[in-house]
Formats: sequence, C-alpha cells, structure tokens
Amino acid sequence: MDAEQFAQNVFLLSVALTAIASIAYAALPLWPRVAYGTAATDAGTTMTVVTRAQPPSWLGPAATASALLALIALSISLGGRWVAGGRPPLSNMWEFTVAFGWGIIMFYVLFEHRARLNGDGWPSARTVGAFVLPVALGLFAVSLAFFPSDVKPLVPALQSSRILGAHVTTMVLSYAALSVSFGASVVFLIQGGGAERRFARLPSGERLEELANRSVLVGFPLLTLGVILGAYWAHSAWSRYWGWDPKETSALVTWLIYAGYLHARNLRGWKGKGSAWLLVIGFGAVLFSYFAVNLWISGLHSYAGV
Repeated sequence: MDAEQFAQNVFLLSVALTAIASIAYAALPLWPRVAYGTAATDAGTTMTVVTRAQPPSWLGPAATASALLALIALSISLGGRWVAGGRPPLSNMWEFTVAFGWGIIMFYVLFEHRARLNGDGWPSARTVGAFVLPVALGLFAVSLAFFPSDVKPLVPALQSSRILGAHVTTMVLSYAALSVSFGASVVFLIQGGGAERRFARLPSGERLEELANRSVLVGFPLLTLGVILGAYWAHSAWSRYWGWDPKETSALVTWLIYAGYLHARNLRGWKGKGSAWLLVIGFGAVLFSYFAVNLWISGLHSYAGV
C-alpha cells in the first residue's frame, strides 16, 4: 500500500469517526427528558412512574473521544498525502475541503477543552458540537461525492511561492475557527437568544455569546492575515495588490461582516439575537466564498481546478 492509498483509507476512518462524534453530540440535547417505569402498589396493582432522565454518563466523553480520534486520523491522512505528493496538501478543492474540516474539528476540540478547564458552562458546552461537527462531516461528504482525490503535481502558478501556501493555510484556519462561532450562535438562537434558559441541557445564552465572540477573536486575525498575504502574492503574480476578482470581493465582504461584528460587540456592547444572526450570515458568506466562488464563478482563483 503506497502513501496515497494509506492516506485515503485513514481519511475514510476519520469520516466514520466524525459521523460517530456528530451523532453522539446530537444525542446529548435530544436524549429523552423523562423515563417511564412501573411500580407495585400496596393493593397489588402496578402504576406508571415518571422519572427525570439524563443522557448516559459515557455519552459525552465518547463524543469528545470520537472527535479527538477523528482529528488524529485526519492529521495522519493529510500527512500521508504530504508524503505522497511531496508538498503540503493544499493544492485542489479536495485537499482544501478536507483541511477545512480538519481545522473545524481542531478548533472545536480546543474550545471544548478550554471550556472544560475554565468551567464555562461545562459539560453543557458539549452540545455546541452537535452543530459544529456536522459541518465538518458535510465537508467530507462533499469532498467524497464531488471532488477527485488523486494526488497531482502542483500547477506552475502554485510552485514558486511560500507566501501563497501561507495565504491558503491562514484562510482555511480562519474559516475553521469562525465555524465555531456559527455553531455557538445557532445554539444561542435555539436557546431563545436572551437571558432566559429555554433548554436546561444547552449552555446559557451568556456562555454561548462568549464562546462565539472568542472564536471570532481567533478567526478574524487569521482572516485578516490571509487577505493581506493573498494581496501580497497577487502583486508578485499579477503586478497588482487588488483587482476585484470575485474571490477577492467575497473575501472582503466576509471580512467586513466579521469586522462589523467585532466593532459592535466589543466596542459598543451589542449582544443578543442580532449579533448571533450576523455571525450566522457571516459563516454563510464563508461558505459562499469557499464553494460558490471557487466552483461556479469564473475568476483568477480557478487555477487550482477541483
């Protein structure tokens, strides 16, 4: 078995682990709230007894362990493709998409670990994984269904600049970090988007807003750096820093959305449903920039193909 085939087999294992983690995380808030049993009465009859039900104690740790194992397997798979191709695995849509999913799982695991250490609504913070891990799983499904996974040599435009590699890496990592803000915002809206706690198994609105804000504080600087590196490389390749290419324009729109959020949230104290919806829209812009612009809108960023 060569390195490429090994990497593909390990990737399929990571997809299975991500699916298991997604199901386990989703089961945490969806587990039945009550359990029904029977009890004997003094008269010799039986009666129905209703008790409060909780998810099994092993379910949360199993979800976390599955996510961590998926992250390890993905790291090994991407490393195998690096060995097989003699280059970082960031040259086509299959590799971009898998790396995107890898980053999502990595950042989620890190944020969950931080929540556990700091007691930030732990263990209910795990329920955010029910909305973050499926995003990674969806990316893996798209890569398997639509993109060729063959390891191919880099096209000439990608062979000569480490700046371009740094640009792609920072953009993928920024998108991955921002996915956590999307998951936290969705849970916040489900929770009611206010001080009241609609569902006891979900984190409080305050905790969710803080998690969303922290993930943007990580993702936005990476996004900014990625845009700057892209402009710098564009100048060396096409003798201009900015040309309003569809990808450049969509990246700018995404940057403005998150810049607006940070300004309103951290300087103006803007909270609540409006800020959560803005983060949902922001991640929608990320996905539009990633898929629609790369695949269906012609421009300079079509050089890598699929």
